[in-house]
Amino acid sequence: MDLNLLIAPKHFNLANEIVKHVSDKIALKWENELGESKTITYDELNRKANQLANGFTSLGLQKGDKVVVMTTRLIETYIIYLASLKAGIVISPASELLRAKDLVYRLNHSEAKAVICYSPFIHEFEKICEETPYLQFKIAFGQEVPHWLSMEALMEDKSENFREVKTLRDDYAFLAYTSGTTGQPKGVIHTHGWGYAHIRIAARKWLNIREDDLVWATAAPGWQKWVWSPFLSILGSGATGFIYHGRFQPHNFLKLLQDKKINVLCCTPTEYRMMAKFDNLTTFDLSALHTAVSAGEALNREVIDIFKNECKILIRDGYGQTESTLLVANLNTDEMKLGSMGQPLLSEFIEVVDDNAQPAPIRQVGTIAIRKDFPALFKQYYKSPEATAASYCGDYFLTGDRAYKDEDNYFWFQGRKDDVIISSGYTIGPFEVEDALMKHKSVKECAVVSSPDPIRGNVVKACVVLKEGVLGTPDLTKELQAFVKNLTAPYKYPRLIEYMDALPKTESGKIRRVELRDKGK
Repeated sequence: MDLNLLIAPKHFNLANEIVKHVSDKIALKWENELGESKTITYDELNRKANQLANGFTSLGLQKGDKVVVMTTRLIETYIIYLASLKAGIVISPASELLRAKDLVYRLNHSEAKAVICYSPFIHEFEKICEETPYLQFKIAFGQEVPHWLSMEALMEDKSENFREVKTLRDDYAFLAYTSGTTGQPKGVIHTHGWGYAHIRIAARKWLNIREDDLVWATAAPGWQKWVWSPFLSILGSGATGFIYHGRFQPHNFLKLLQDKKINVLCCTPTEYRMMAKFDNLTTFDLSALHTAVSAGEALNREVIDIFKNECKILIRDGYGQTESTLLVANLNTDEMKLGSMGQPLLSEFIEVVDDNAQPAPIRQVGTIAIRKDFPALFKQYYKSPEATAASYCGDYFLTGDRAYKDEDNYFWFQGRKDDVIISSGYTIGPFEVEDALMKHKSVKECAVVSSPDPIRGNVVKACVVLKEGVLGTPDLTKELQAFVKNLTAPYKYPRLIEYMDALPKTESGKIRRVELRDKGK
């Protein structure tokens, strides 16, 4: 692909990638577990976003201001994001699974001037006791909340016309936070120009979206993957997005795929694994599905084979990071390559490098790296020039993921360079879980590692040394799990706990996590 095709015009607002599709065509079809449904056209979406953008400016929110957004799979979420882009406001997504301590860090580190929150999720914001000196406005939607502004009221009587704020391609659009591995999470800055390149890489080359497609991307708001697929890739392609606001149940998901005649599906490896285990998979007619993709972690070959053999569907596994976009994907049907990560979508920018940031020889394990001039690479880690500089070596940004490439330039994933755990698509830093466990009165020492799991890919496992006289009983295990859930986002809790007399350590006293991981295989 010509590099120039990925570079946005100098004066560019990402909202225009969606606004250019404005018509009476349905942009989004929404449904919940109760069977309630609603739709919105591109024209209606644009007009409501204009009303909200006018509401933002009436509060005094300006270009470059940061807004933390906590919401869920609702049409209103798309309105909030589009309105923010139009107004030049920087969006910082926040999952409803985050706790008060996570939120106060994000609010203060980002210097957020406003919070926009779906009303059922406000409780963690209400628990914040620390000062939030930059926060000026708390905006709720869904229903009225005491002491919070109403988003619905903010939009009321506002003009349905709004001229997008003049932004440059290098102006901030998103501030997403990674999971902290040895401390607080890093803020990843993406620009308006990043979104321009992302749509042309992920939506067109990987998701294979056409304007007449009905596309279901299951990612939840609060994660960068939602910005990737449900928001930018679908609406930036002029397609129709399907939104399901309900719990994941294999039978129900398969029935929705059949009954709604979904054309493109993007979901997590965990969801594919659970659907693959469903006994009556072949009873569903999935013939409308021309593209199925998986991202978040590596998808095992067994699941790919089940869908291929029983449903005639080839799942296109993909790899990317919060800091970039979709980088490597398996786009063809070469039987010998199934189970690999695939090939770089833009081979001139993606490489496996050795410790000197030089291209590694064929079949030699190295680090997946991205050339620093890649148009869909993040701008920087917010307020952290040291971390930004440390992530580069020579001409490359180092992802920290290990792989080797074969003679046909297919990448084969080998694992994480660091100790980050990827479970059901969630990225979990062990330090936070260890820190929570160490706060429990019975824990003397602990180490958290990943443990292979057939459904989730990996699960969080805690190796715990108890204090003198404390017994590692099943009741204590449940108590420790609940304790961690109360201190961290619930998905981070250790599903497995092993009690040990001592942790393996190096001569310098460092815990040998690799030994603990190997022990669990």
